[in-house]
Amino acid sequence: MTSMKVQNPKKVNIVFFGTPEFAAHQLDVLISEHYNVVAVVTAPDRGAGRGQKTRPSAVKELALAHGISIFQPTNLKDEAFIDALEQTKAQLFVVVAFRMLPQRVWSIPKYGTFNLHASLLPNYRGAAPINWALINGEKNTGVSTFLIDDKIDTGDVLLQEEIEIQKEDDLKSLHDKLMHLGAPLIAQTIDGLVEGTVVAKKQNQDFNSKSAPKLNNENTRIDWTQKGSHIENLIKGLSPYPAAWTHFVEDDQTFRLKIYKTFFLDEKHQLRAGQFKIEDQKIKIAVHDGYVVVEELQFPNKKRMKVKDLLNGRKLKEDAIFE
Repeated sequence: MTSMKVQNPKKVNIVFFGTPEFAAHQLDVLISEHYNVVAVVTAPDRGAGRGQKTRPSAVKELALAHGISIFQPTNLKDEAFIDALEQTKAQLFVVVAFRMLPQRVWSIPKYGTFNLHASLLPNYRGAAPINWALINGEKNTGVSTFLIDDKIDTGDVLLQEEIEIQKEDDLKSLHDKLMHLGAPLIAQTIDGLVEGTVVAKKQNQDFNSKSAPKLNNENTRIDWTQKGSHIENLIKGLSPYPAAWTHFVEDDQTFRLKIYKTFFLDEKHQLRAGQFKIEDQKIKIAVHDGYVVVEELQFPNKKRMKVKDLLNGRKLKEDAIFE
């Protein structure tokens, strides 16, 4: 009896779904490793910057540079789009940082549709997994590949890779670490699915997992009545974008500030939460268990700057307050 010949994973037709830089890096590695990406699906071009000049996504720019077919549907259920996908004769769909796919789409390819998610599932399902791992002060995180189903981030897990979160990590540094961790995991997942060596494992749906909801105006605001370590984690988890924010009230004027870099100082004081003092060219904001020492911030219509540079050009009133 002859065994069935296993297809070469690098000969399989792949359609890649993704939009931002995080996704573009994964696509770039697949191309450089000679996987057969026959098309990409990415978001429509959108306005960016002050002039709202229309710009293509990072994934589209890369696809254009390599002569790969590009789809930019506004409606993922559109019959013409689904027909175009089927015409690619793709046997596998790879999804990274893209919106939810309808079943008509993810059920097309022979080897399935899998997603790379920047957390250790089932923890941190949702839109902002890297942010929330930092905000919650996690010691470890990682990346997971999983088969897409009809819910958000609940499909069977294929492979995972874990890393430690370092004390100095913020959103930018952790994003980049996970971005680079994801590419080899995607390649391993493609190989495993095509060769039949990877085993999909159901997620524990009863597990009391932590979630990663969308960031909004409320959950990115600093509450100075909380512990200093929590505030420091919030700022790390949102820096550089969208950035944690607070109101600064001075002379009956209220400014909305963004804060990018801080550290917590365990030091007793008699100030109430949000009051501050200036020492060694740093702003020390009182919280109930010490101070949050601000090193970098941004006033409205100004650039992000170091506090020492701000204080060289501006004197903050002693009776002002952060709230």
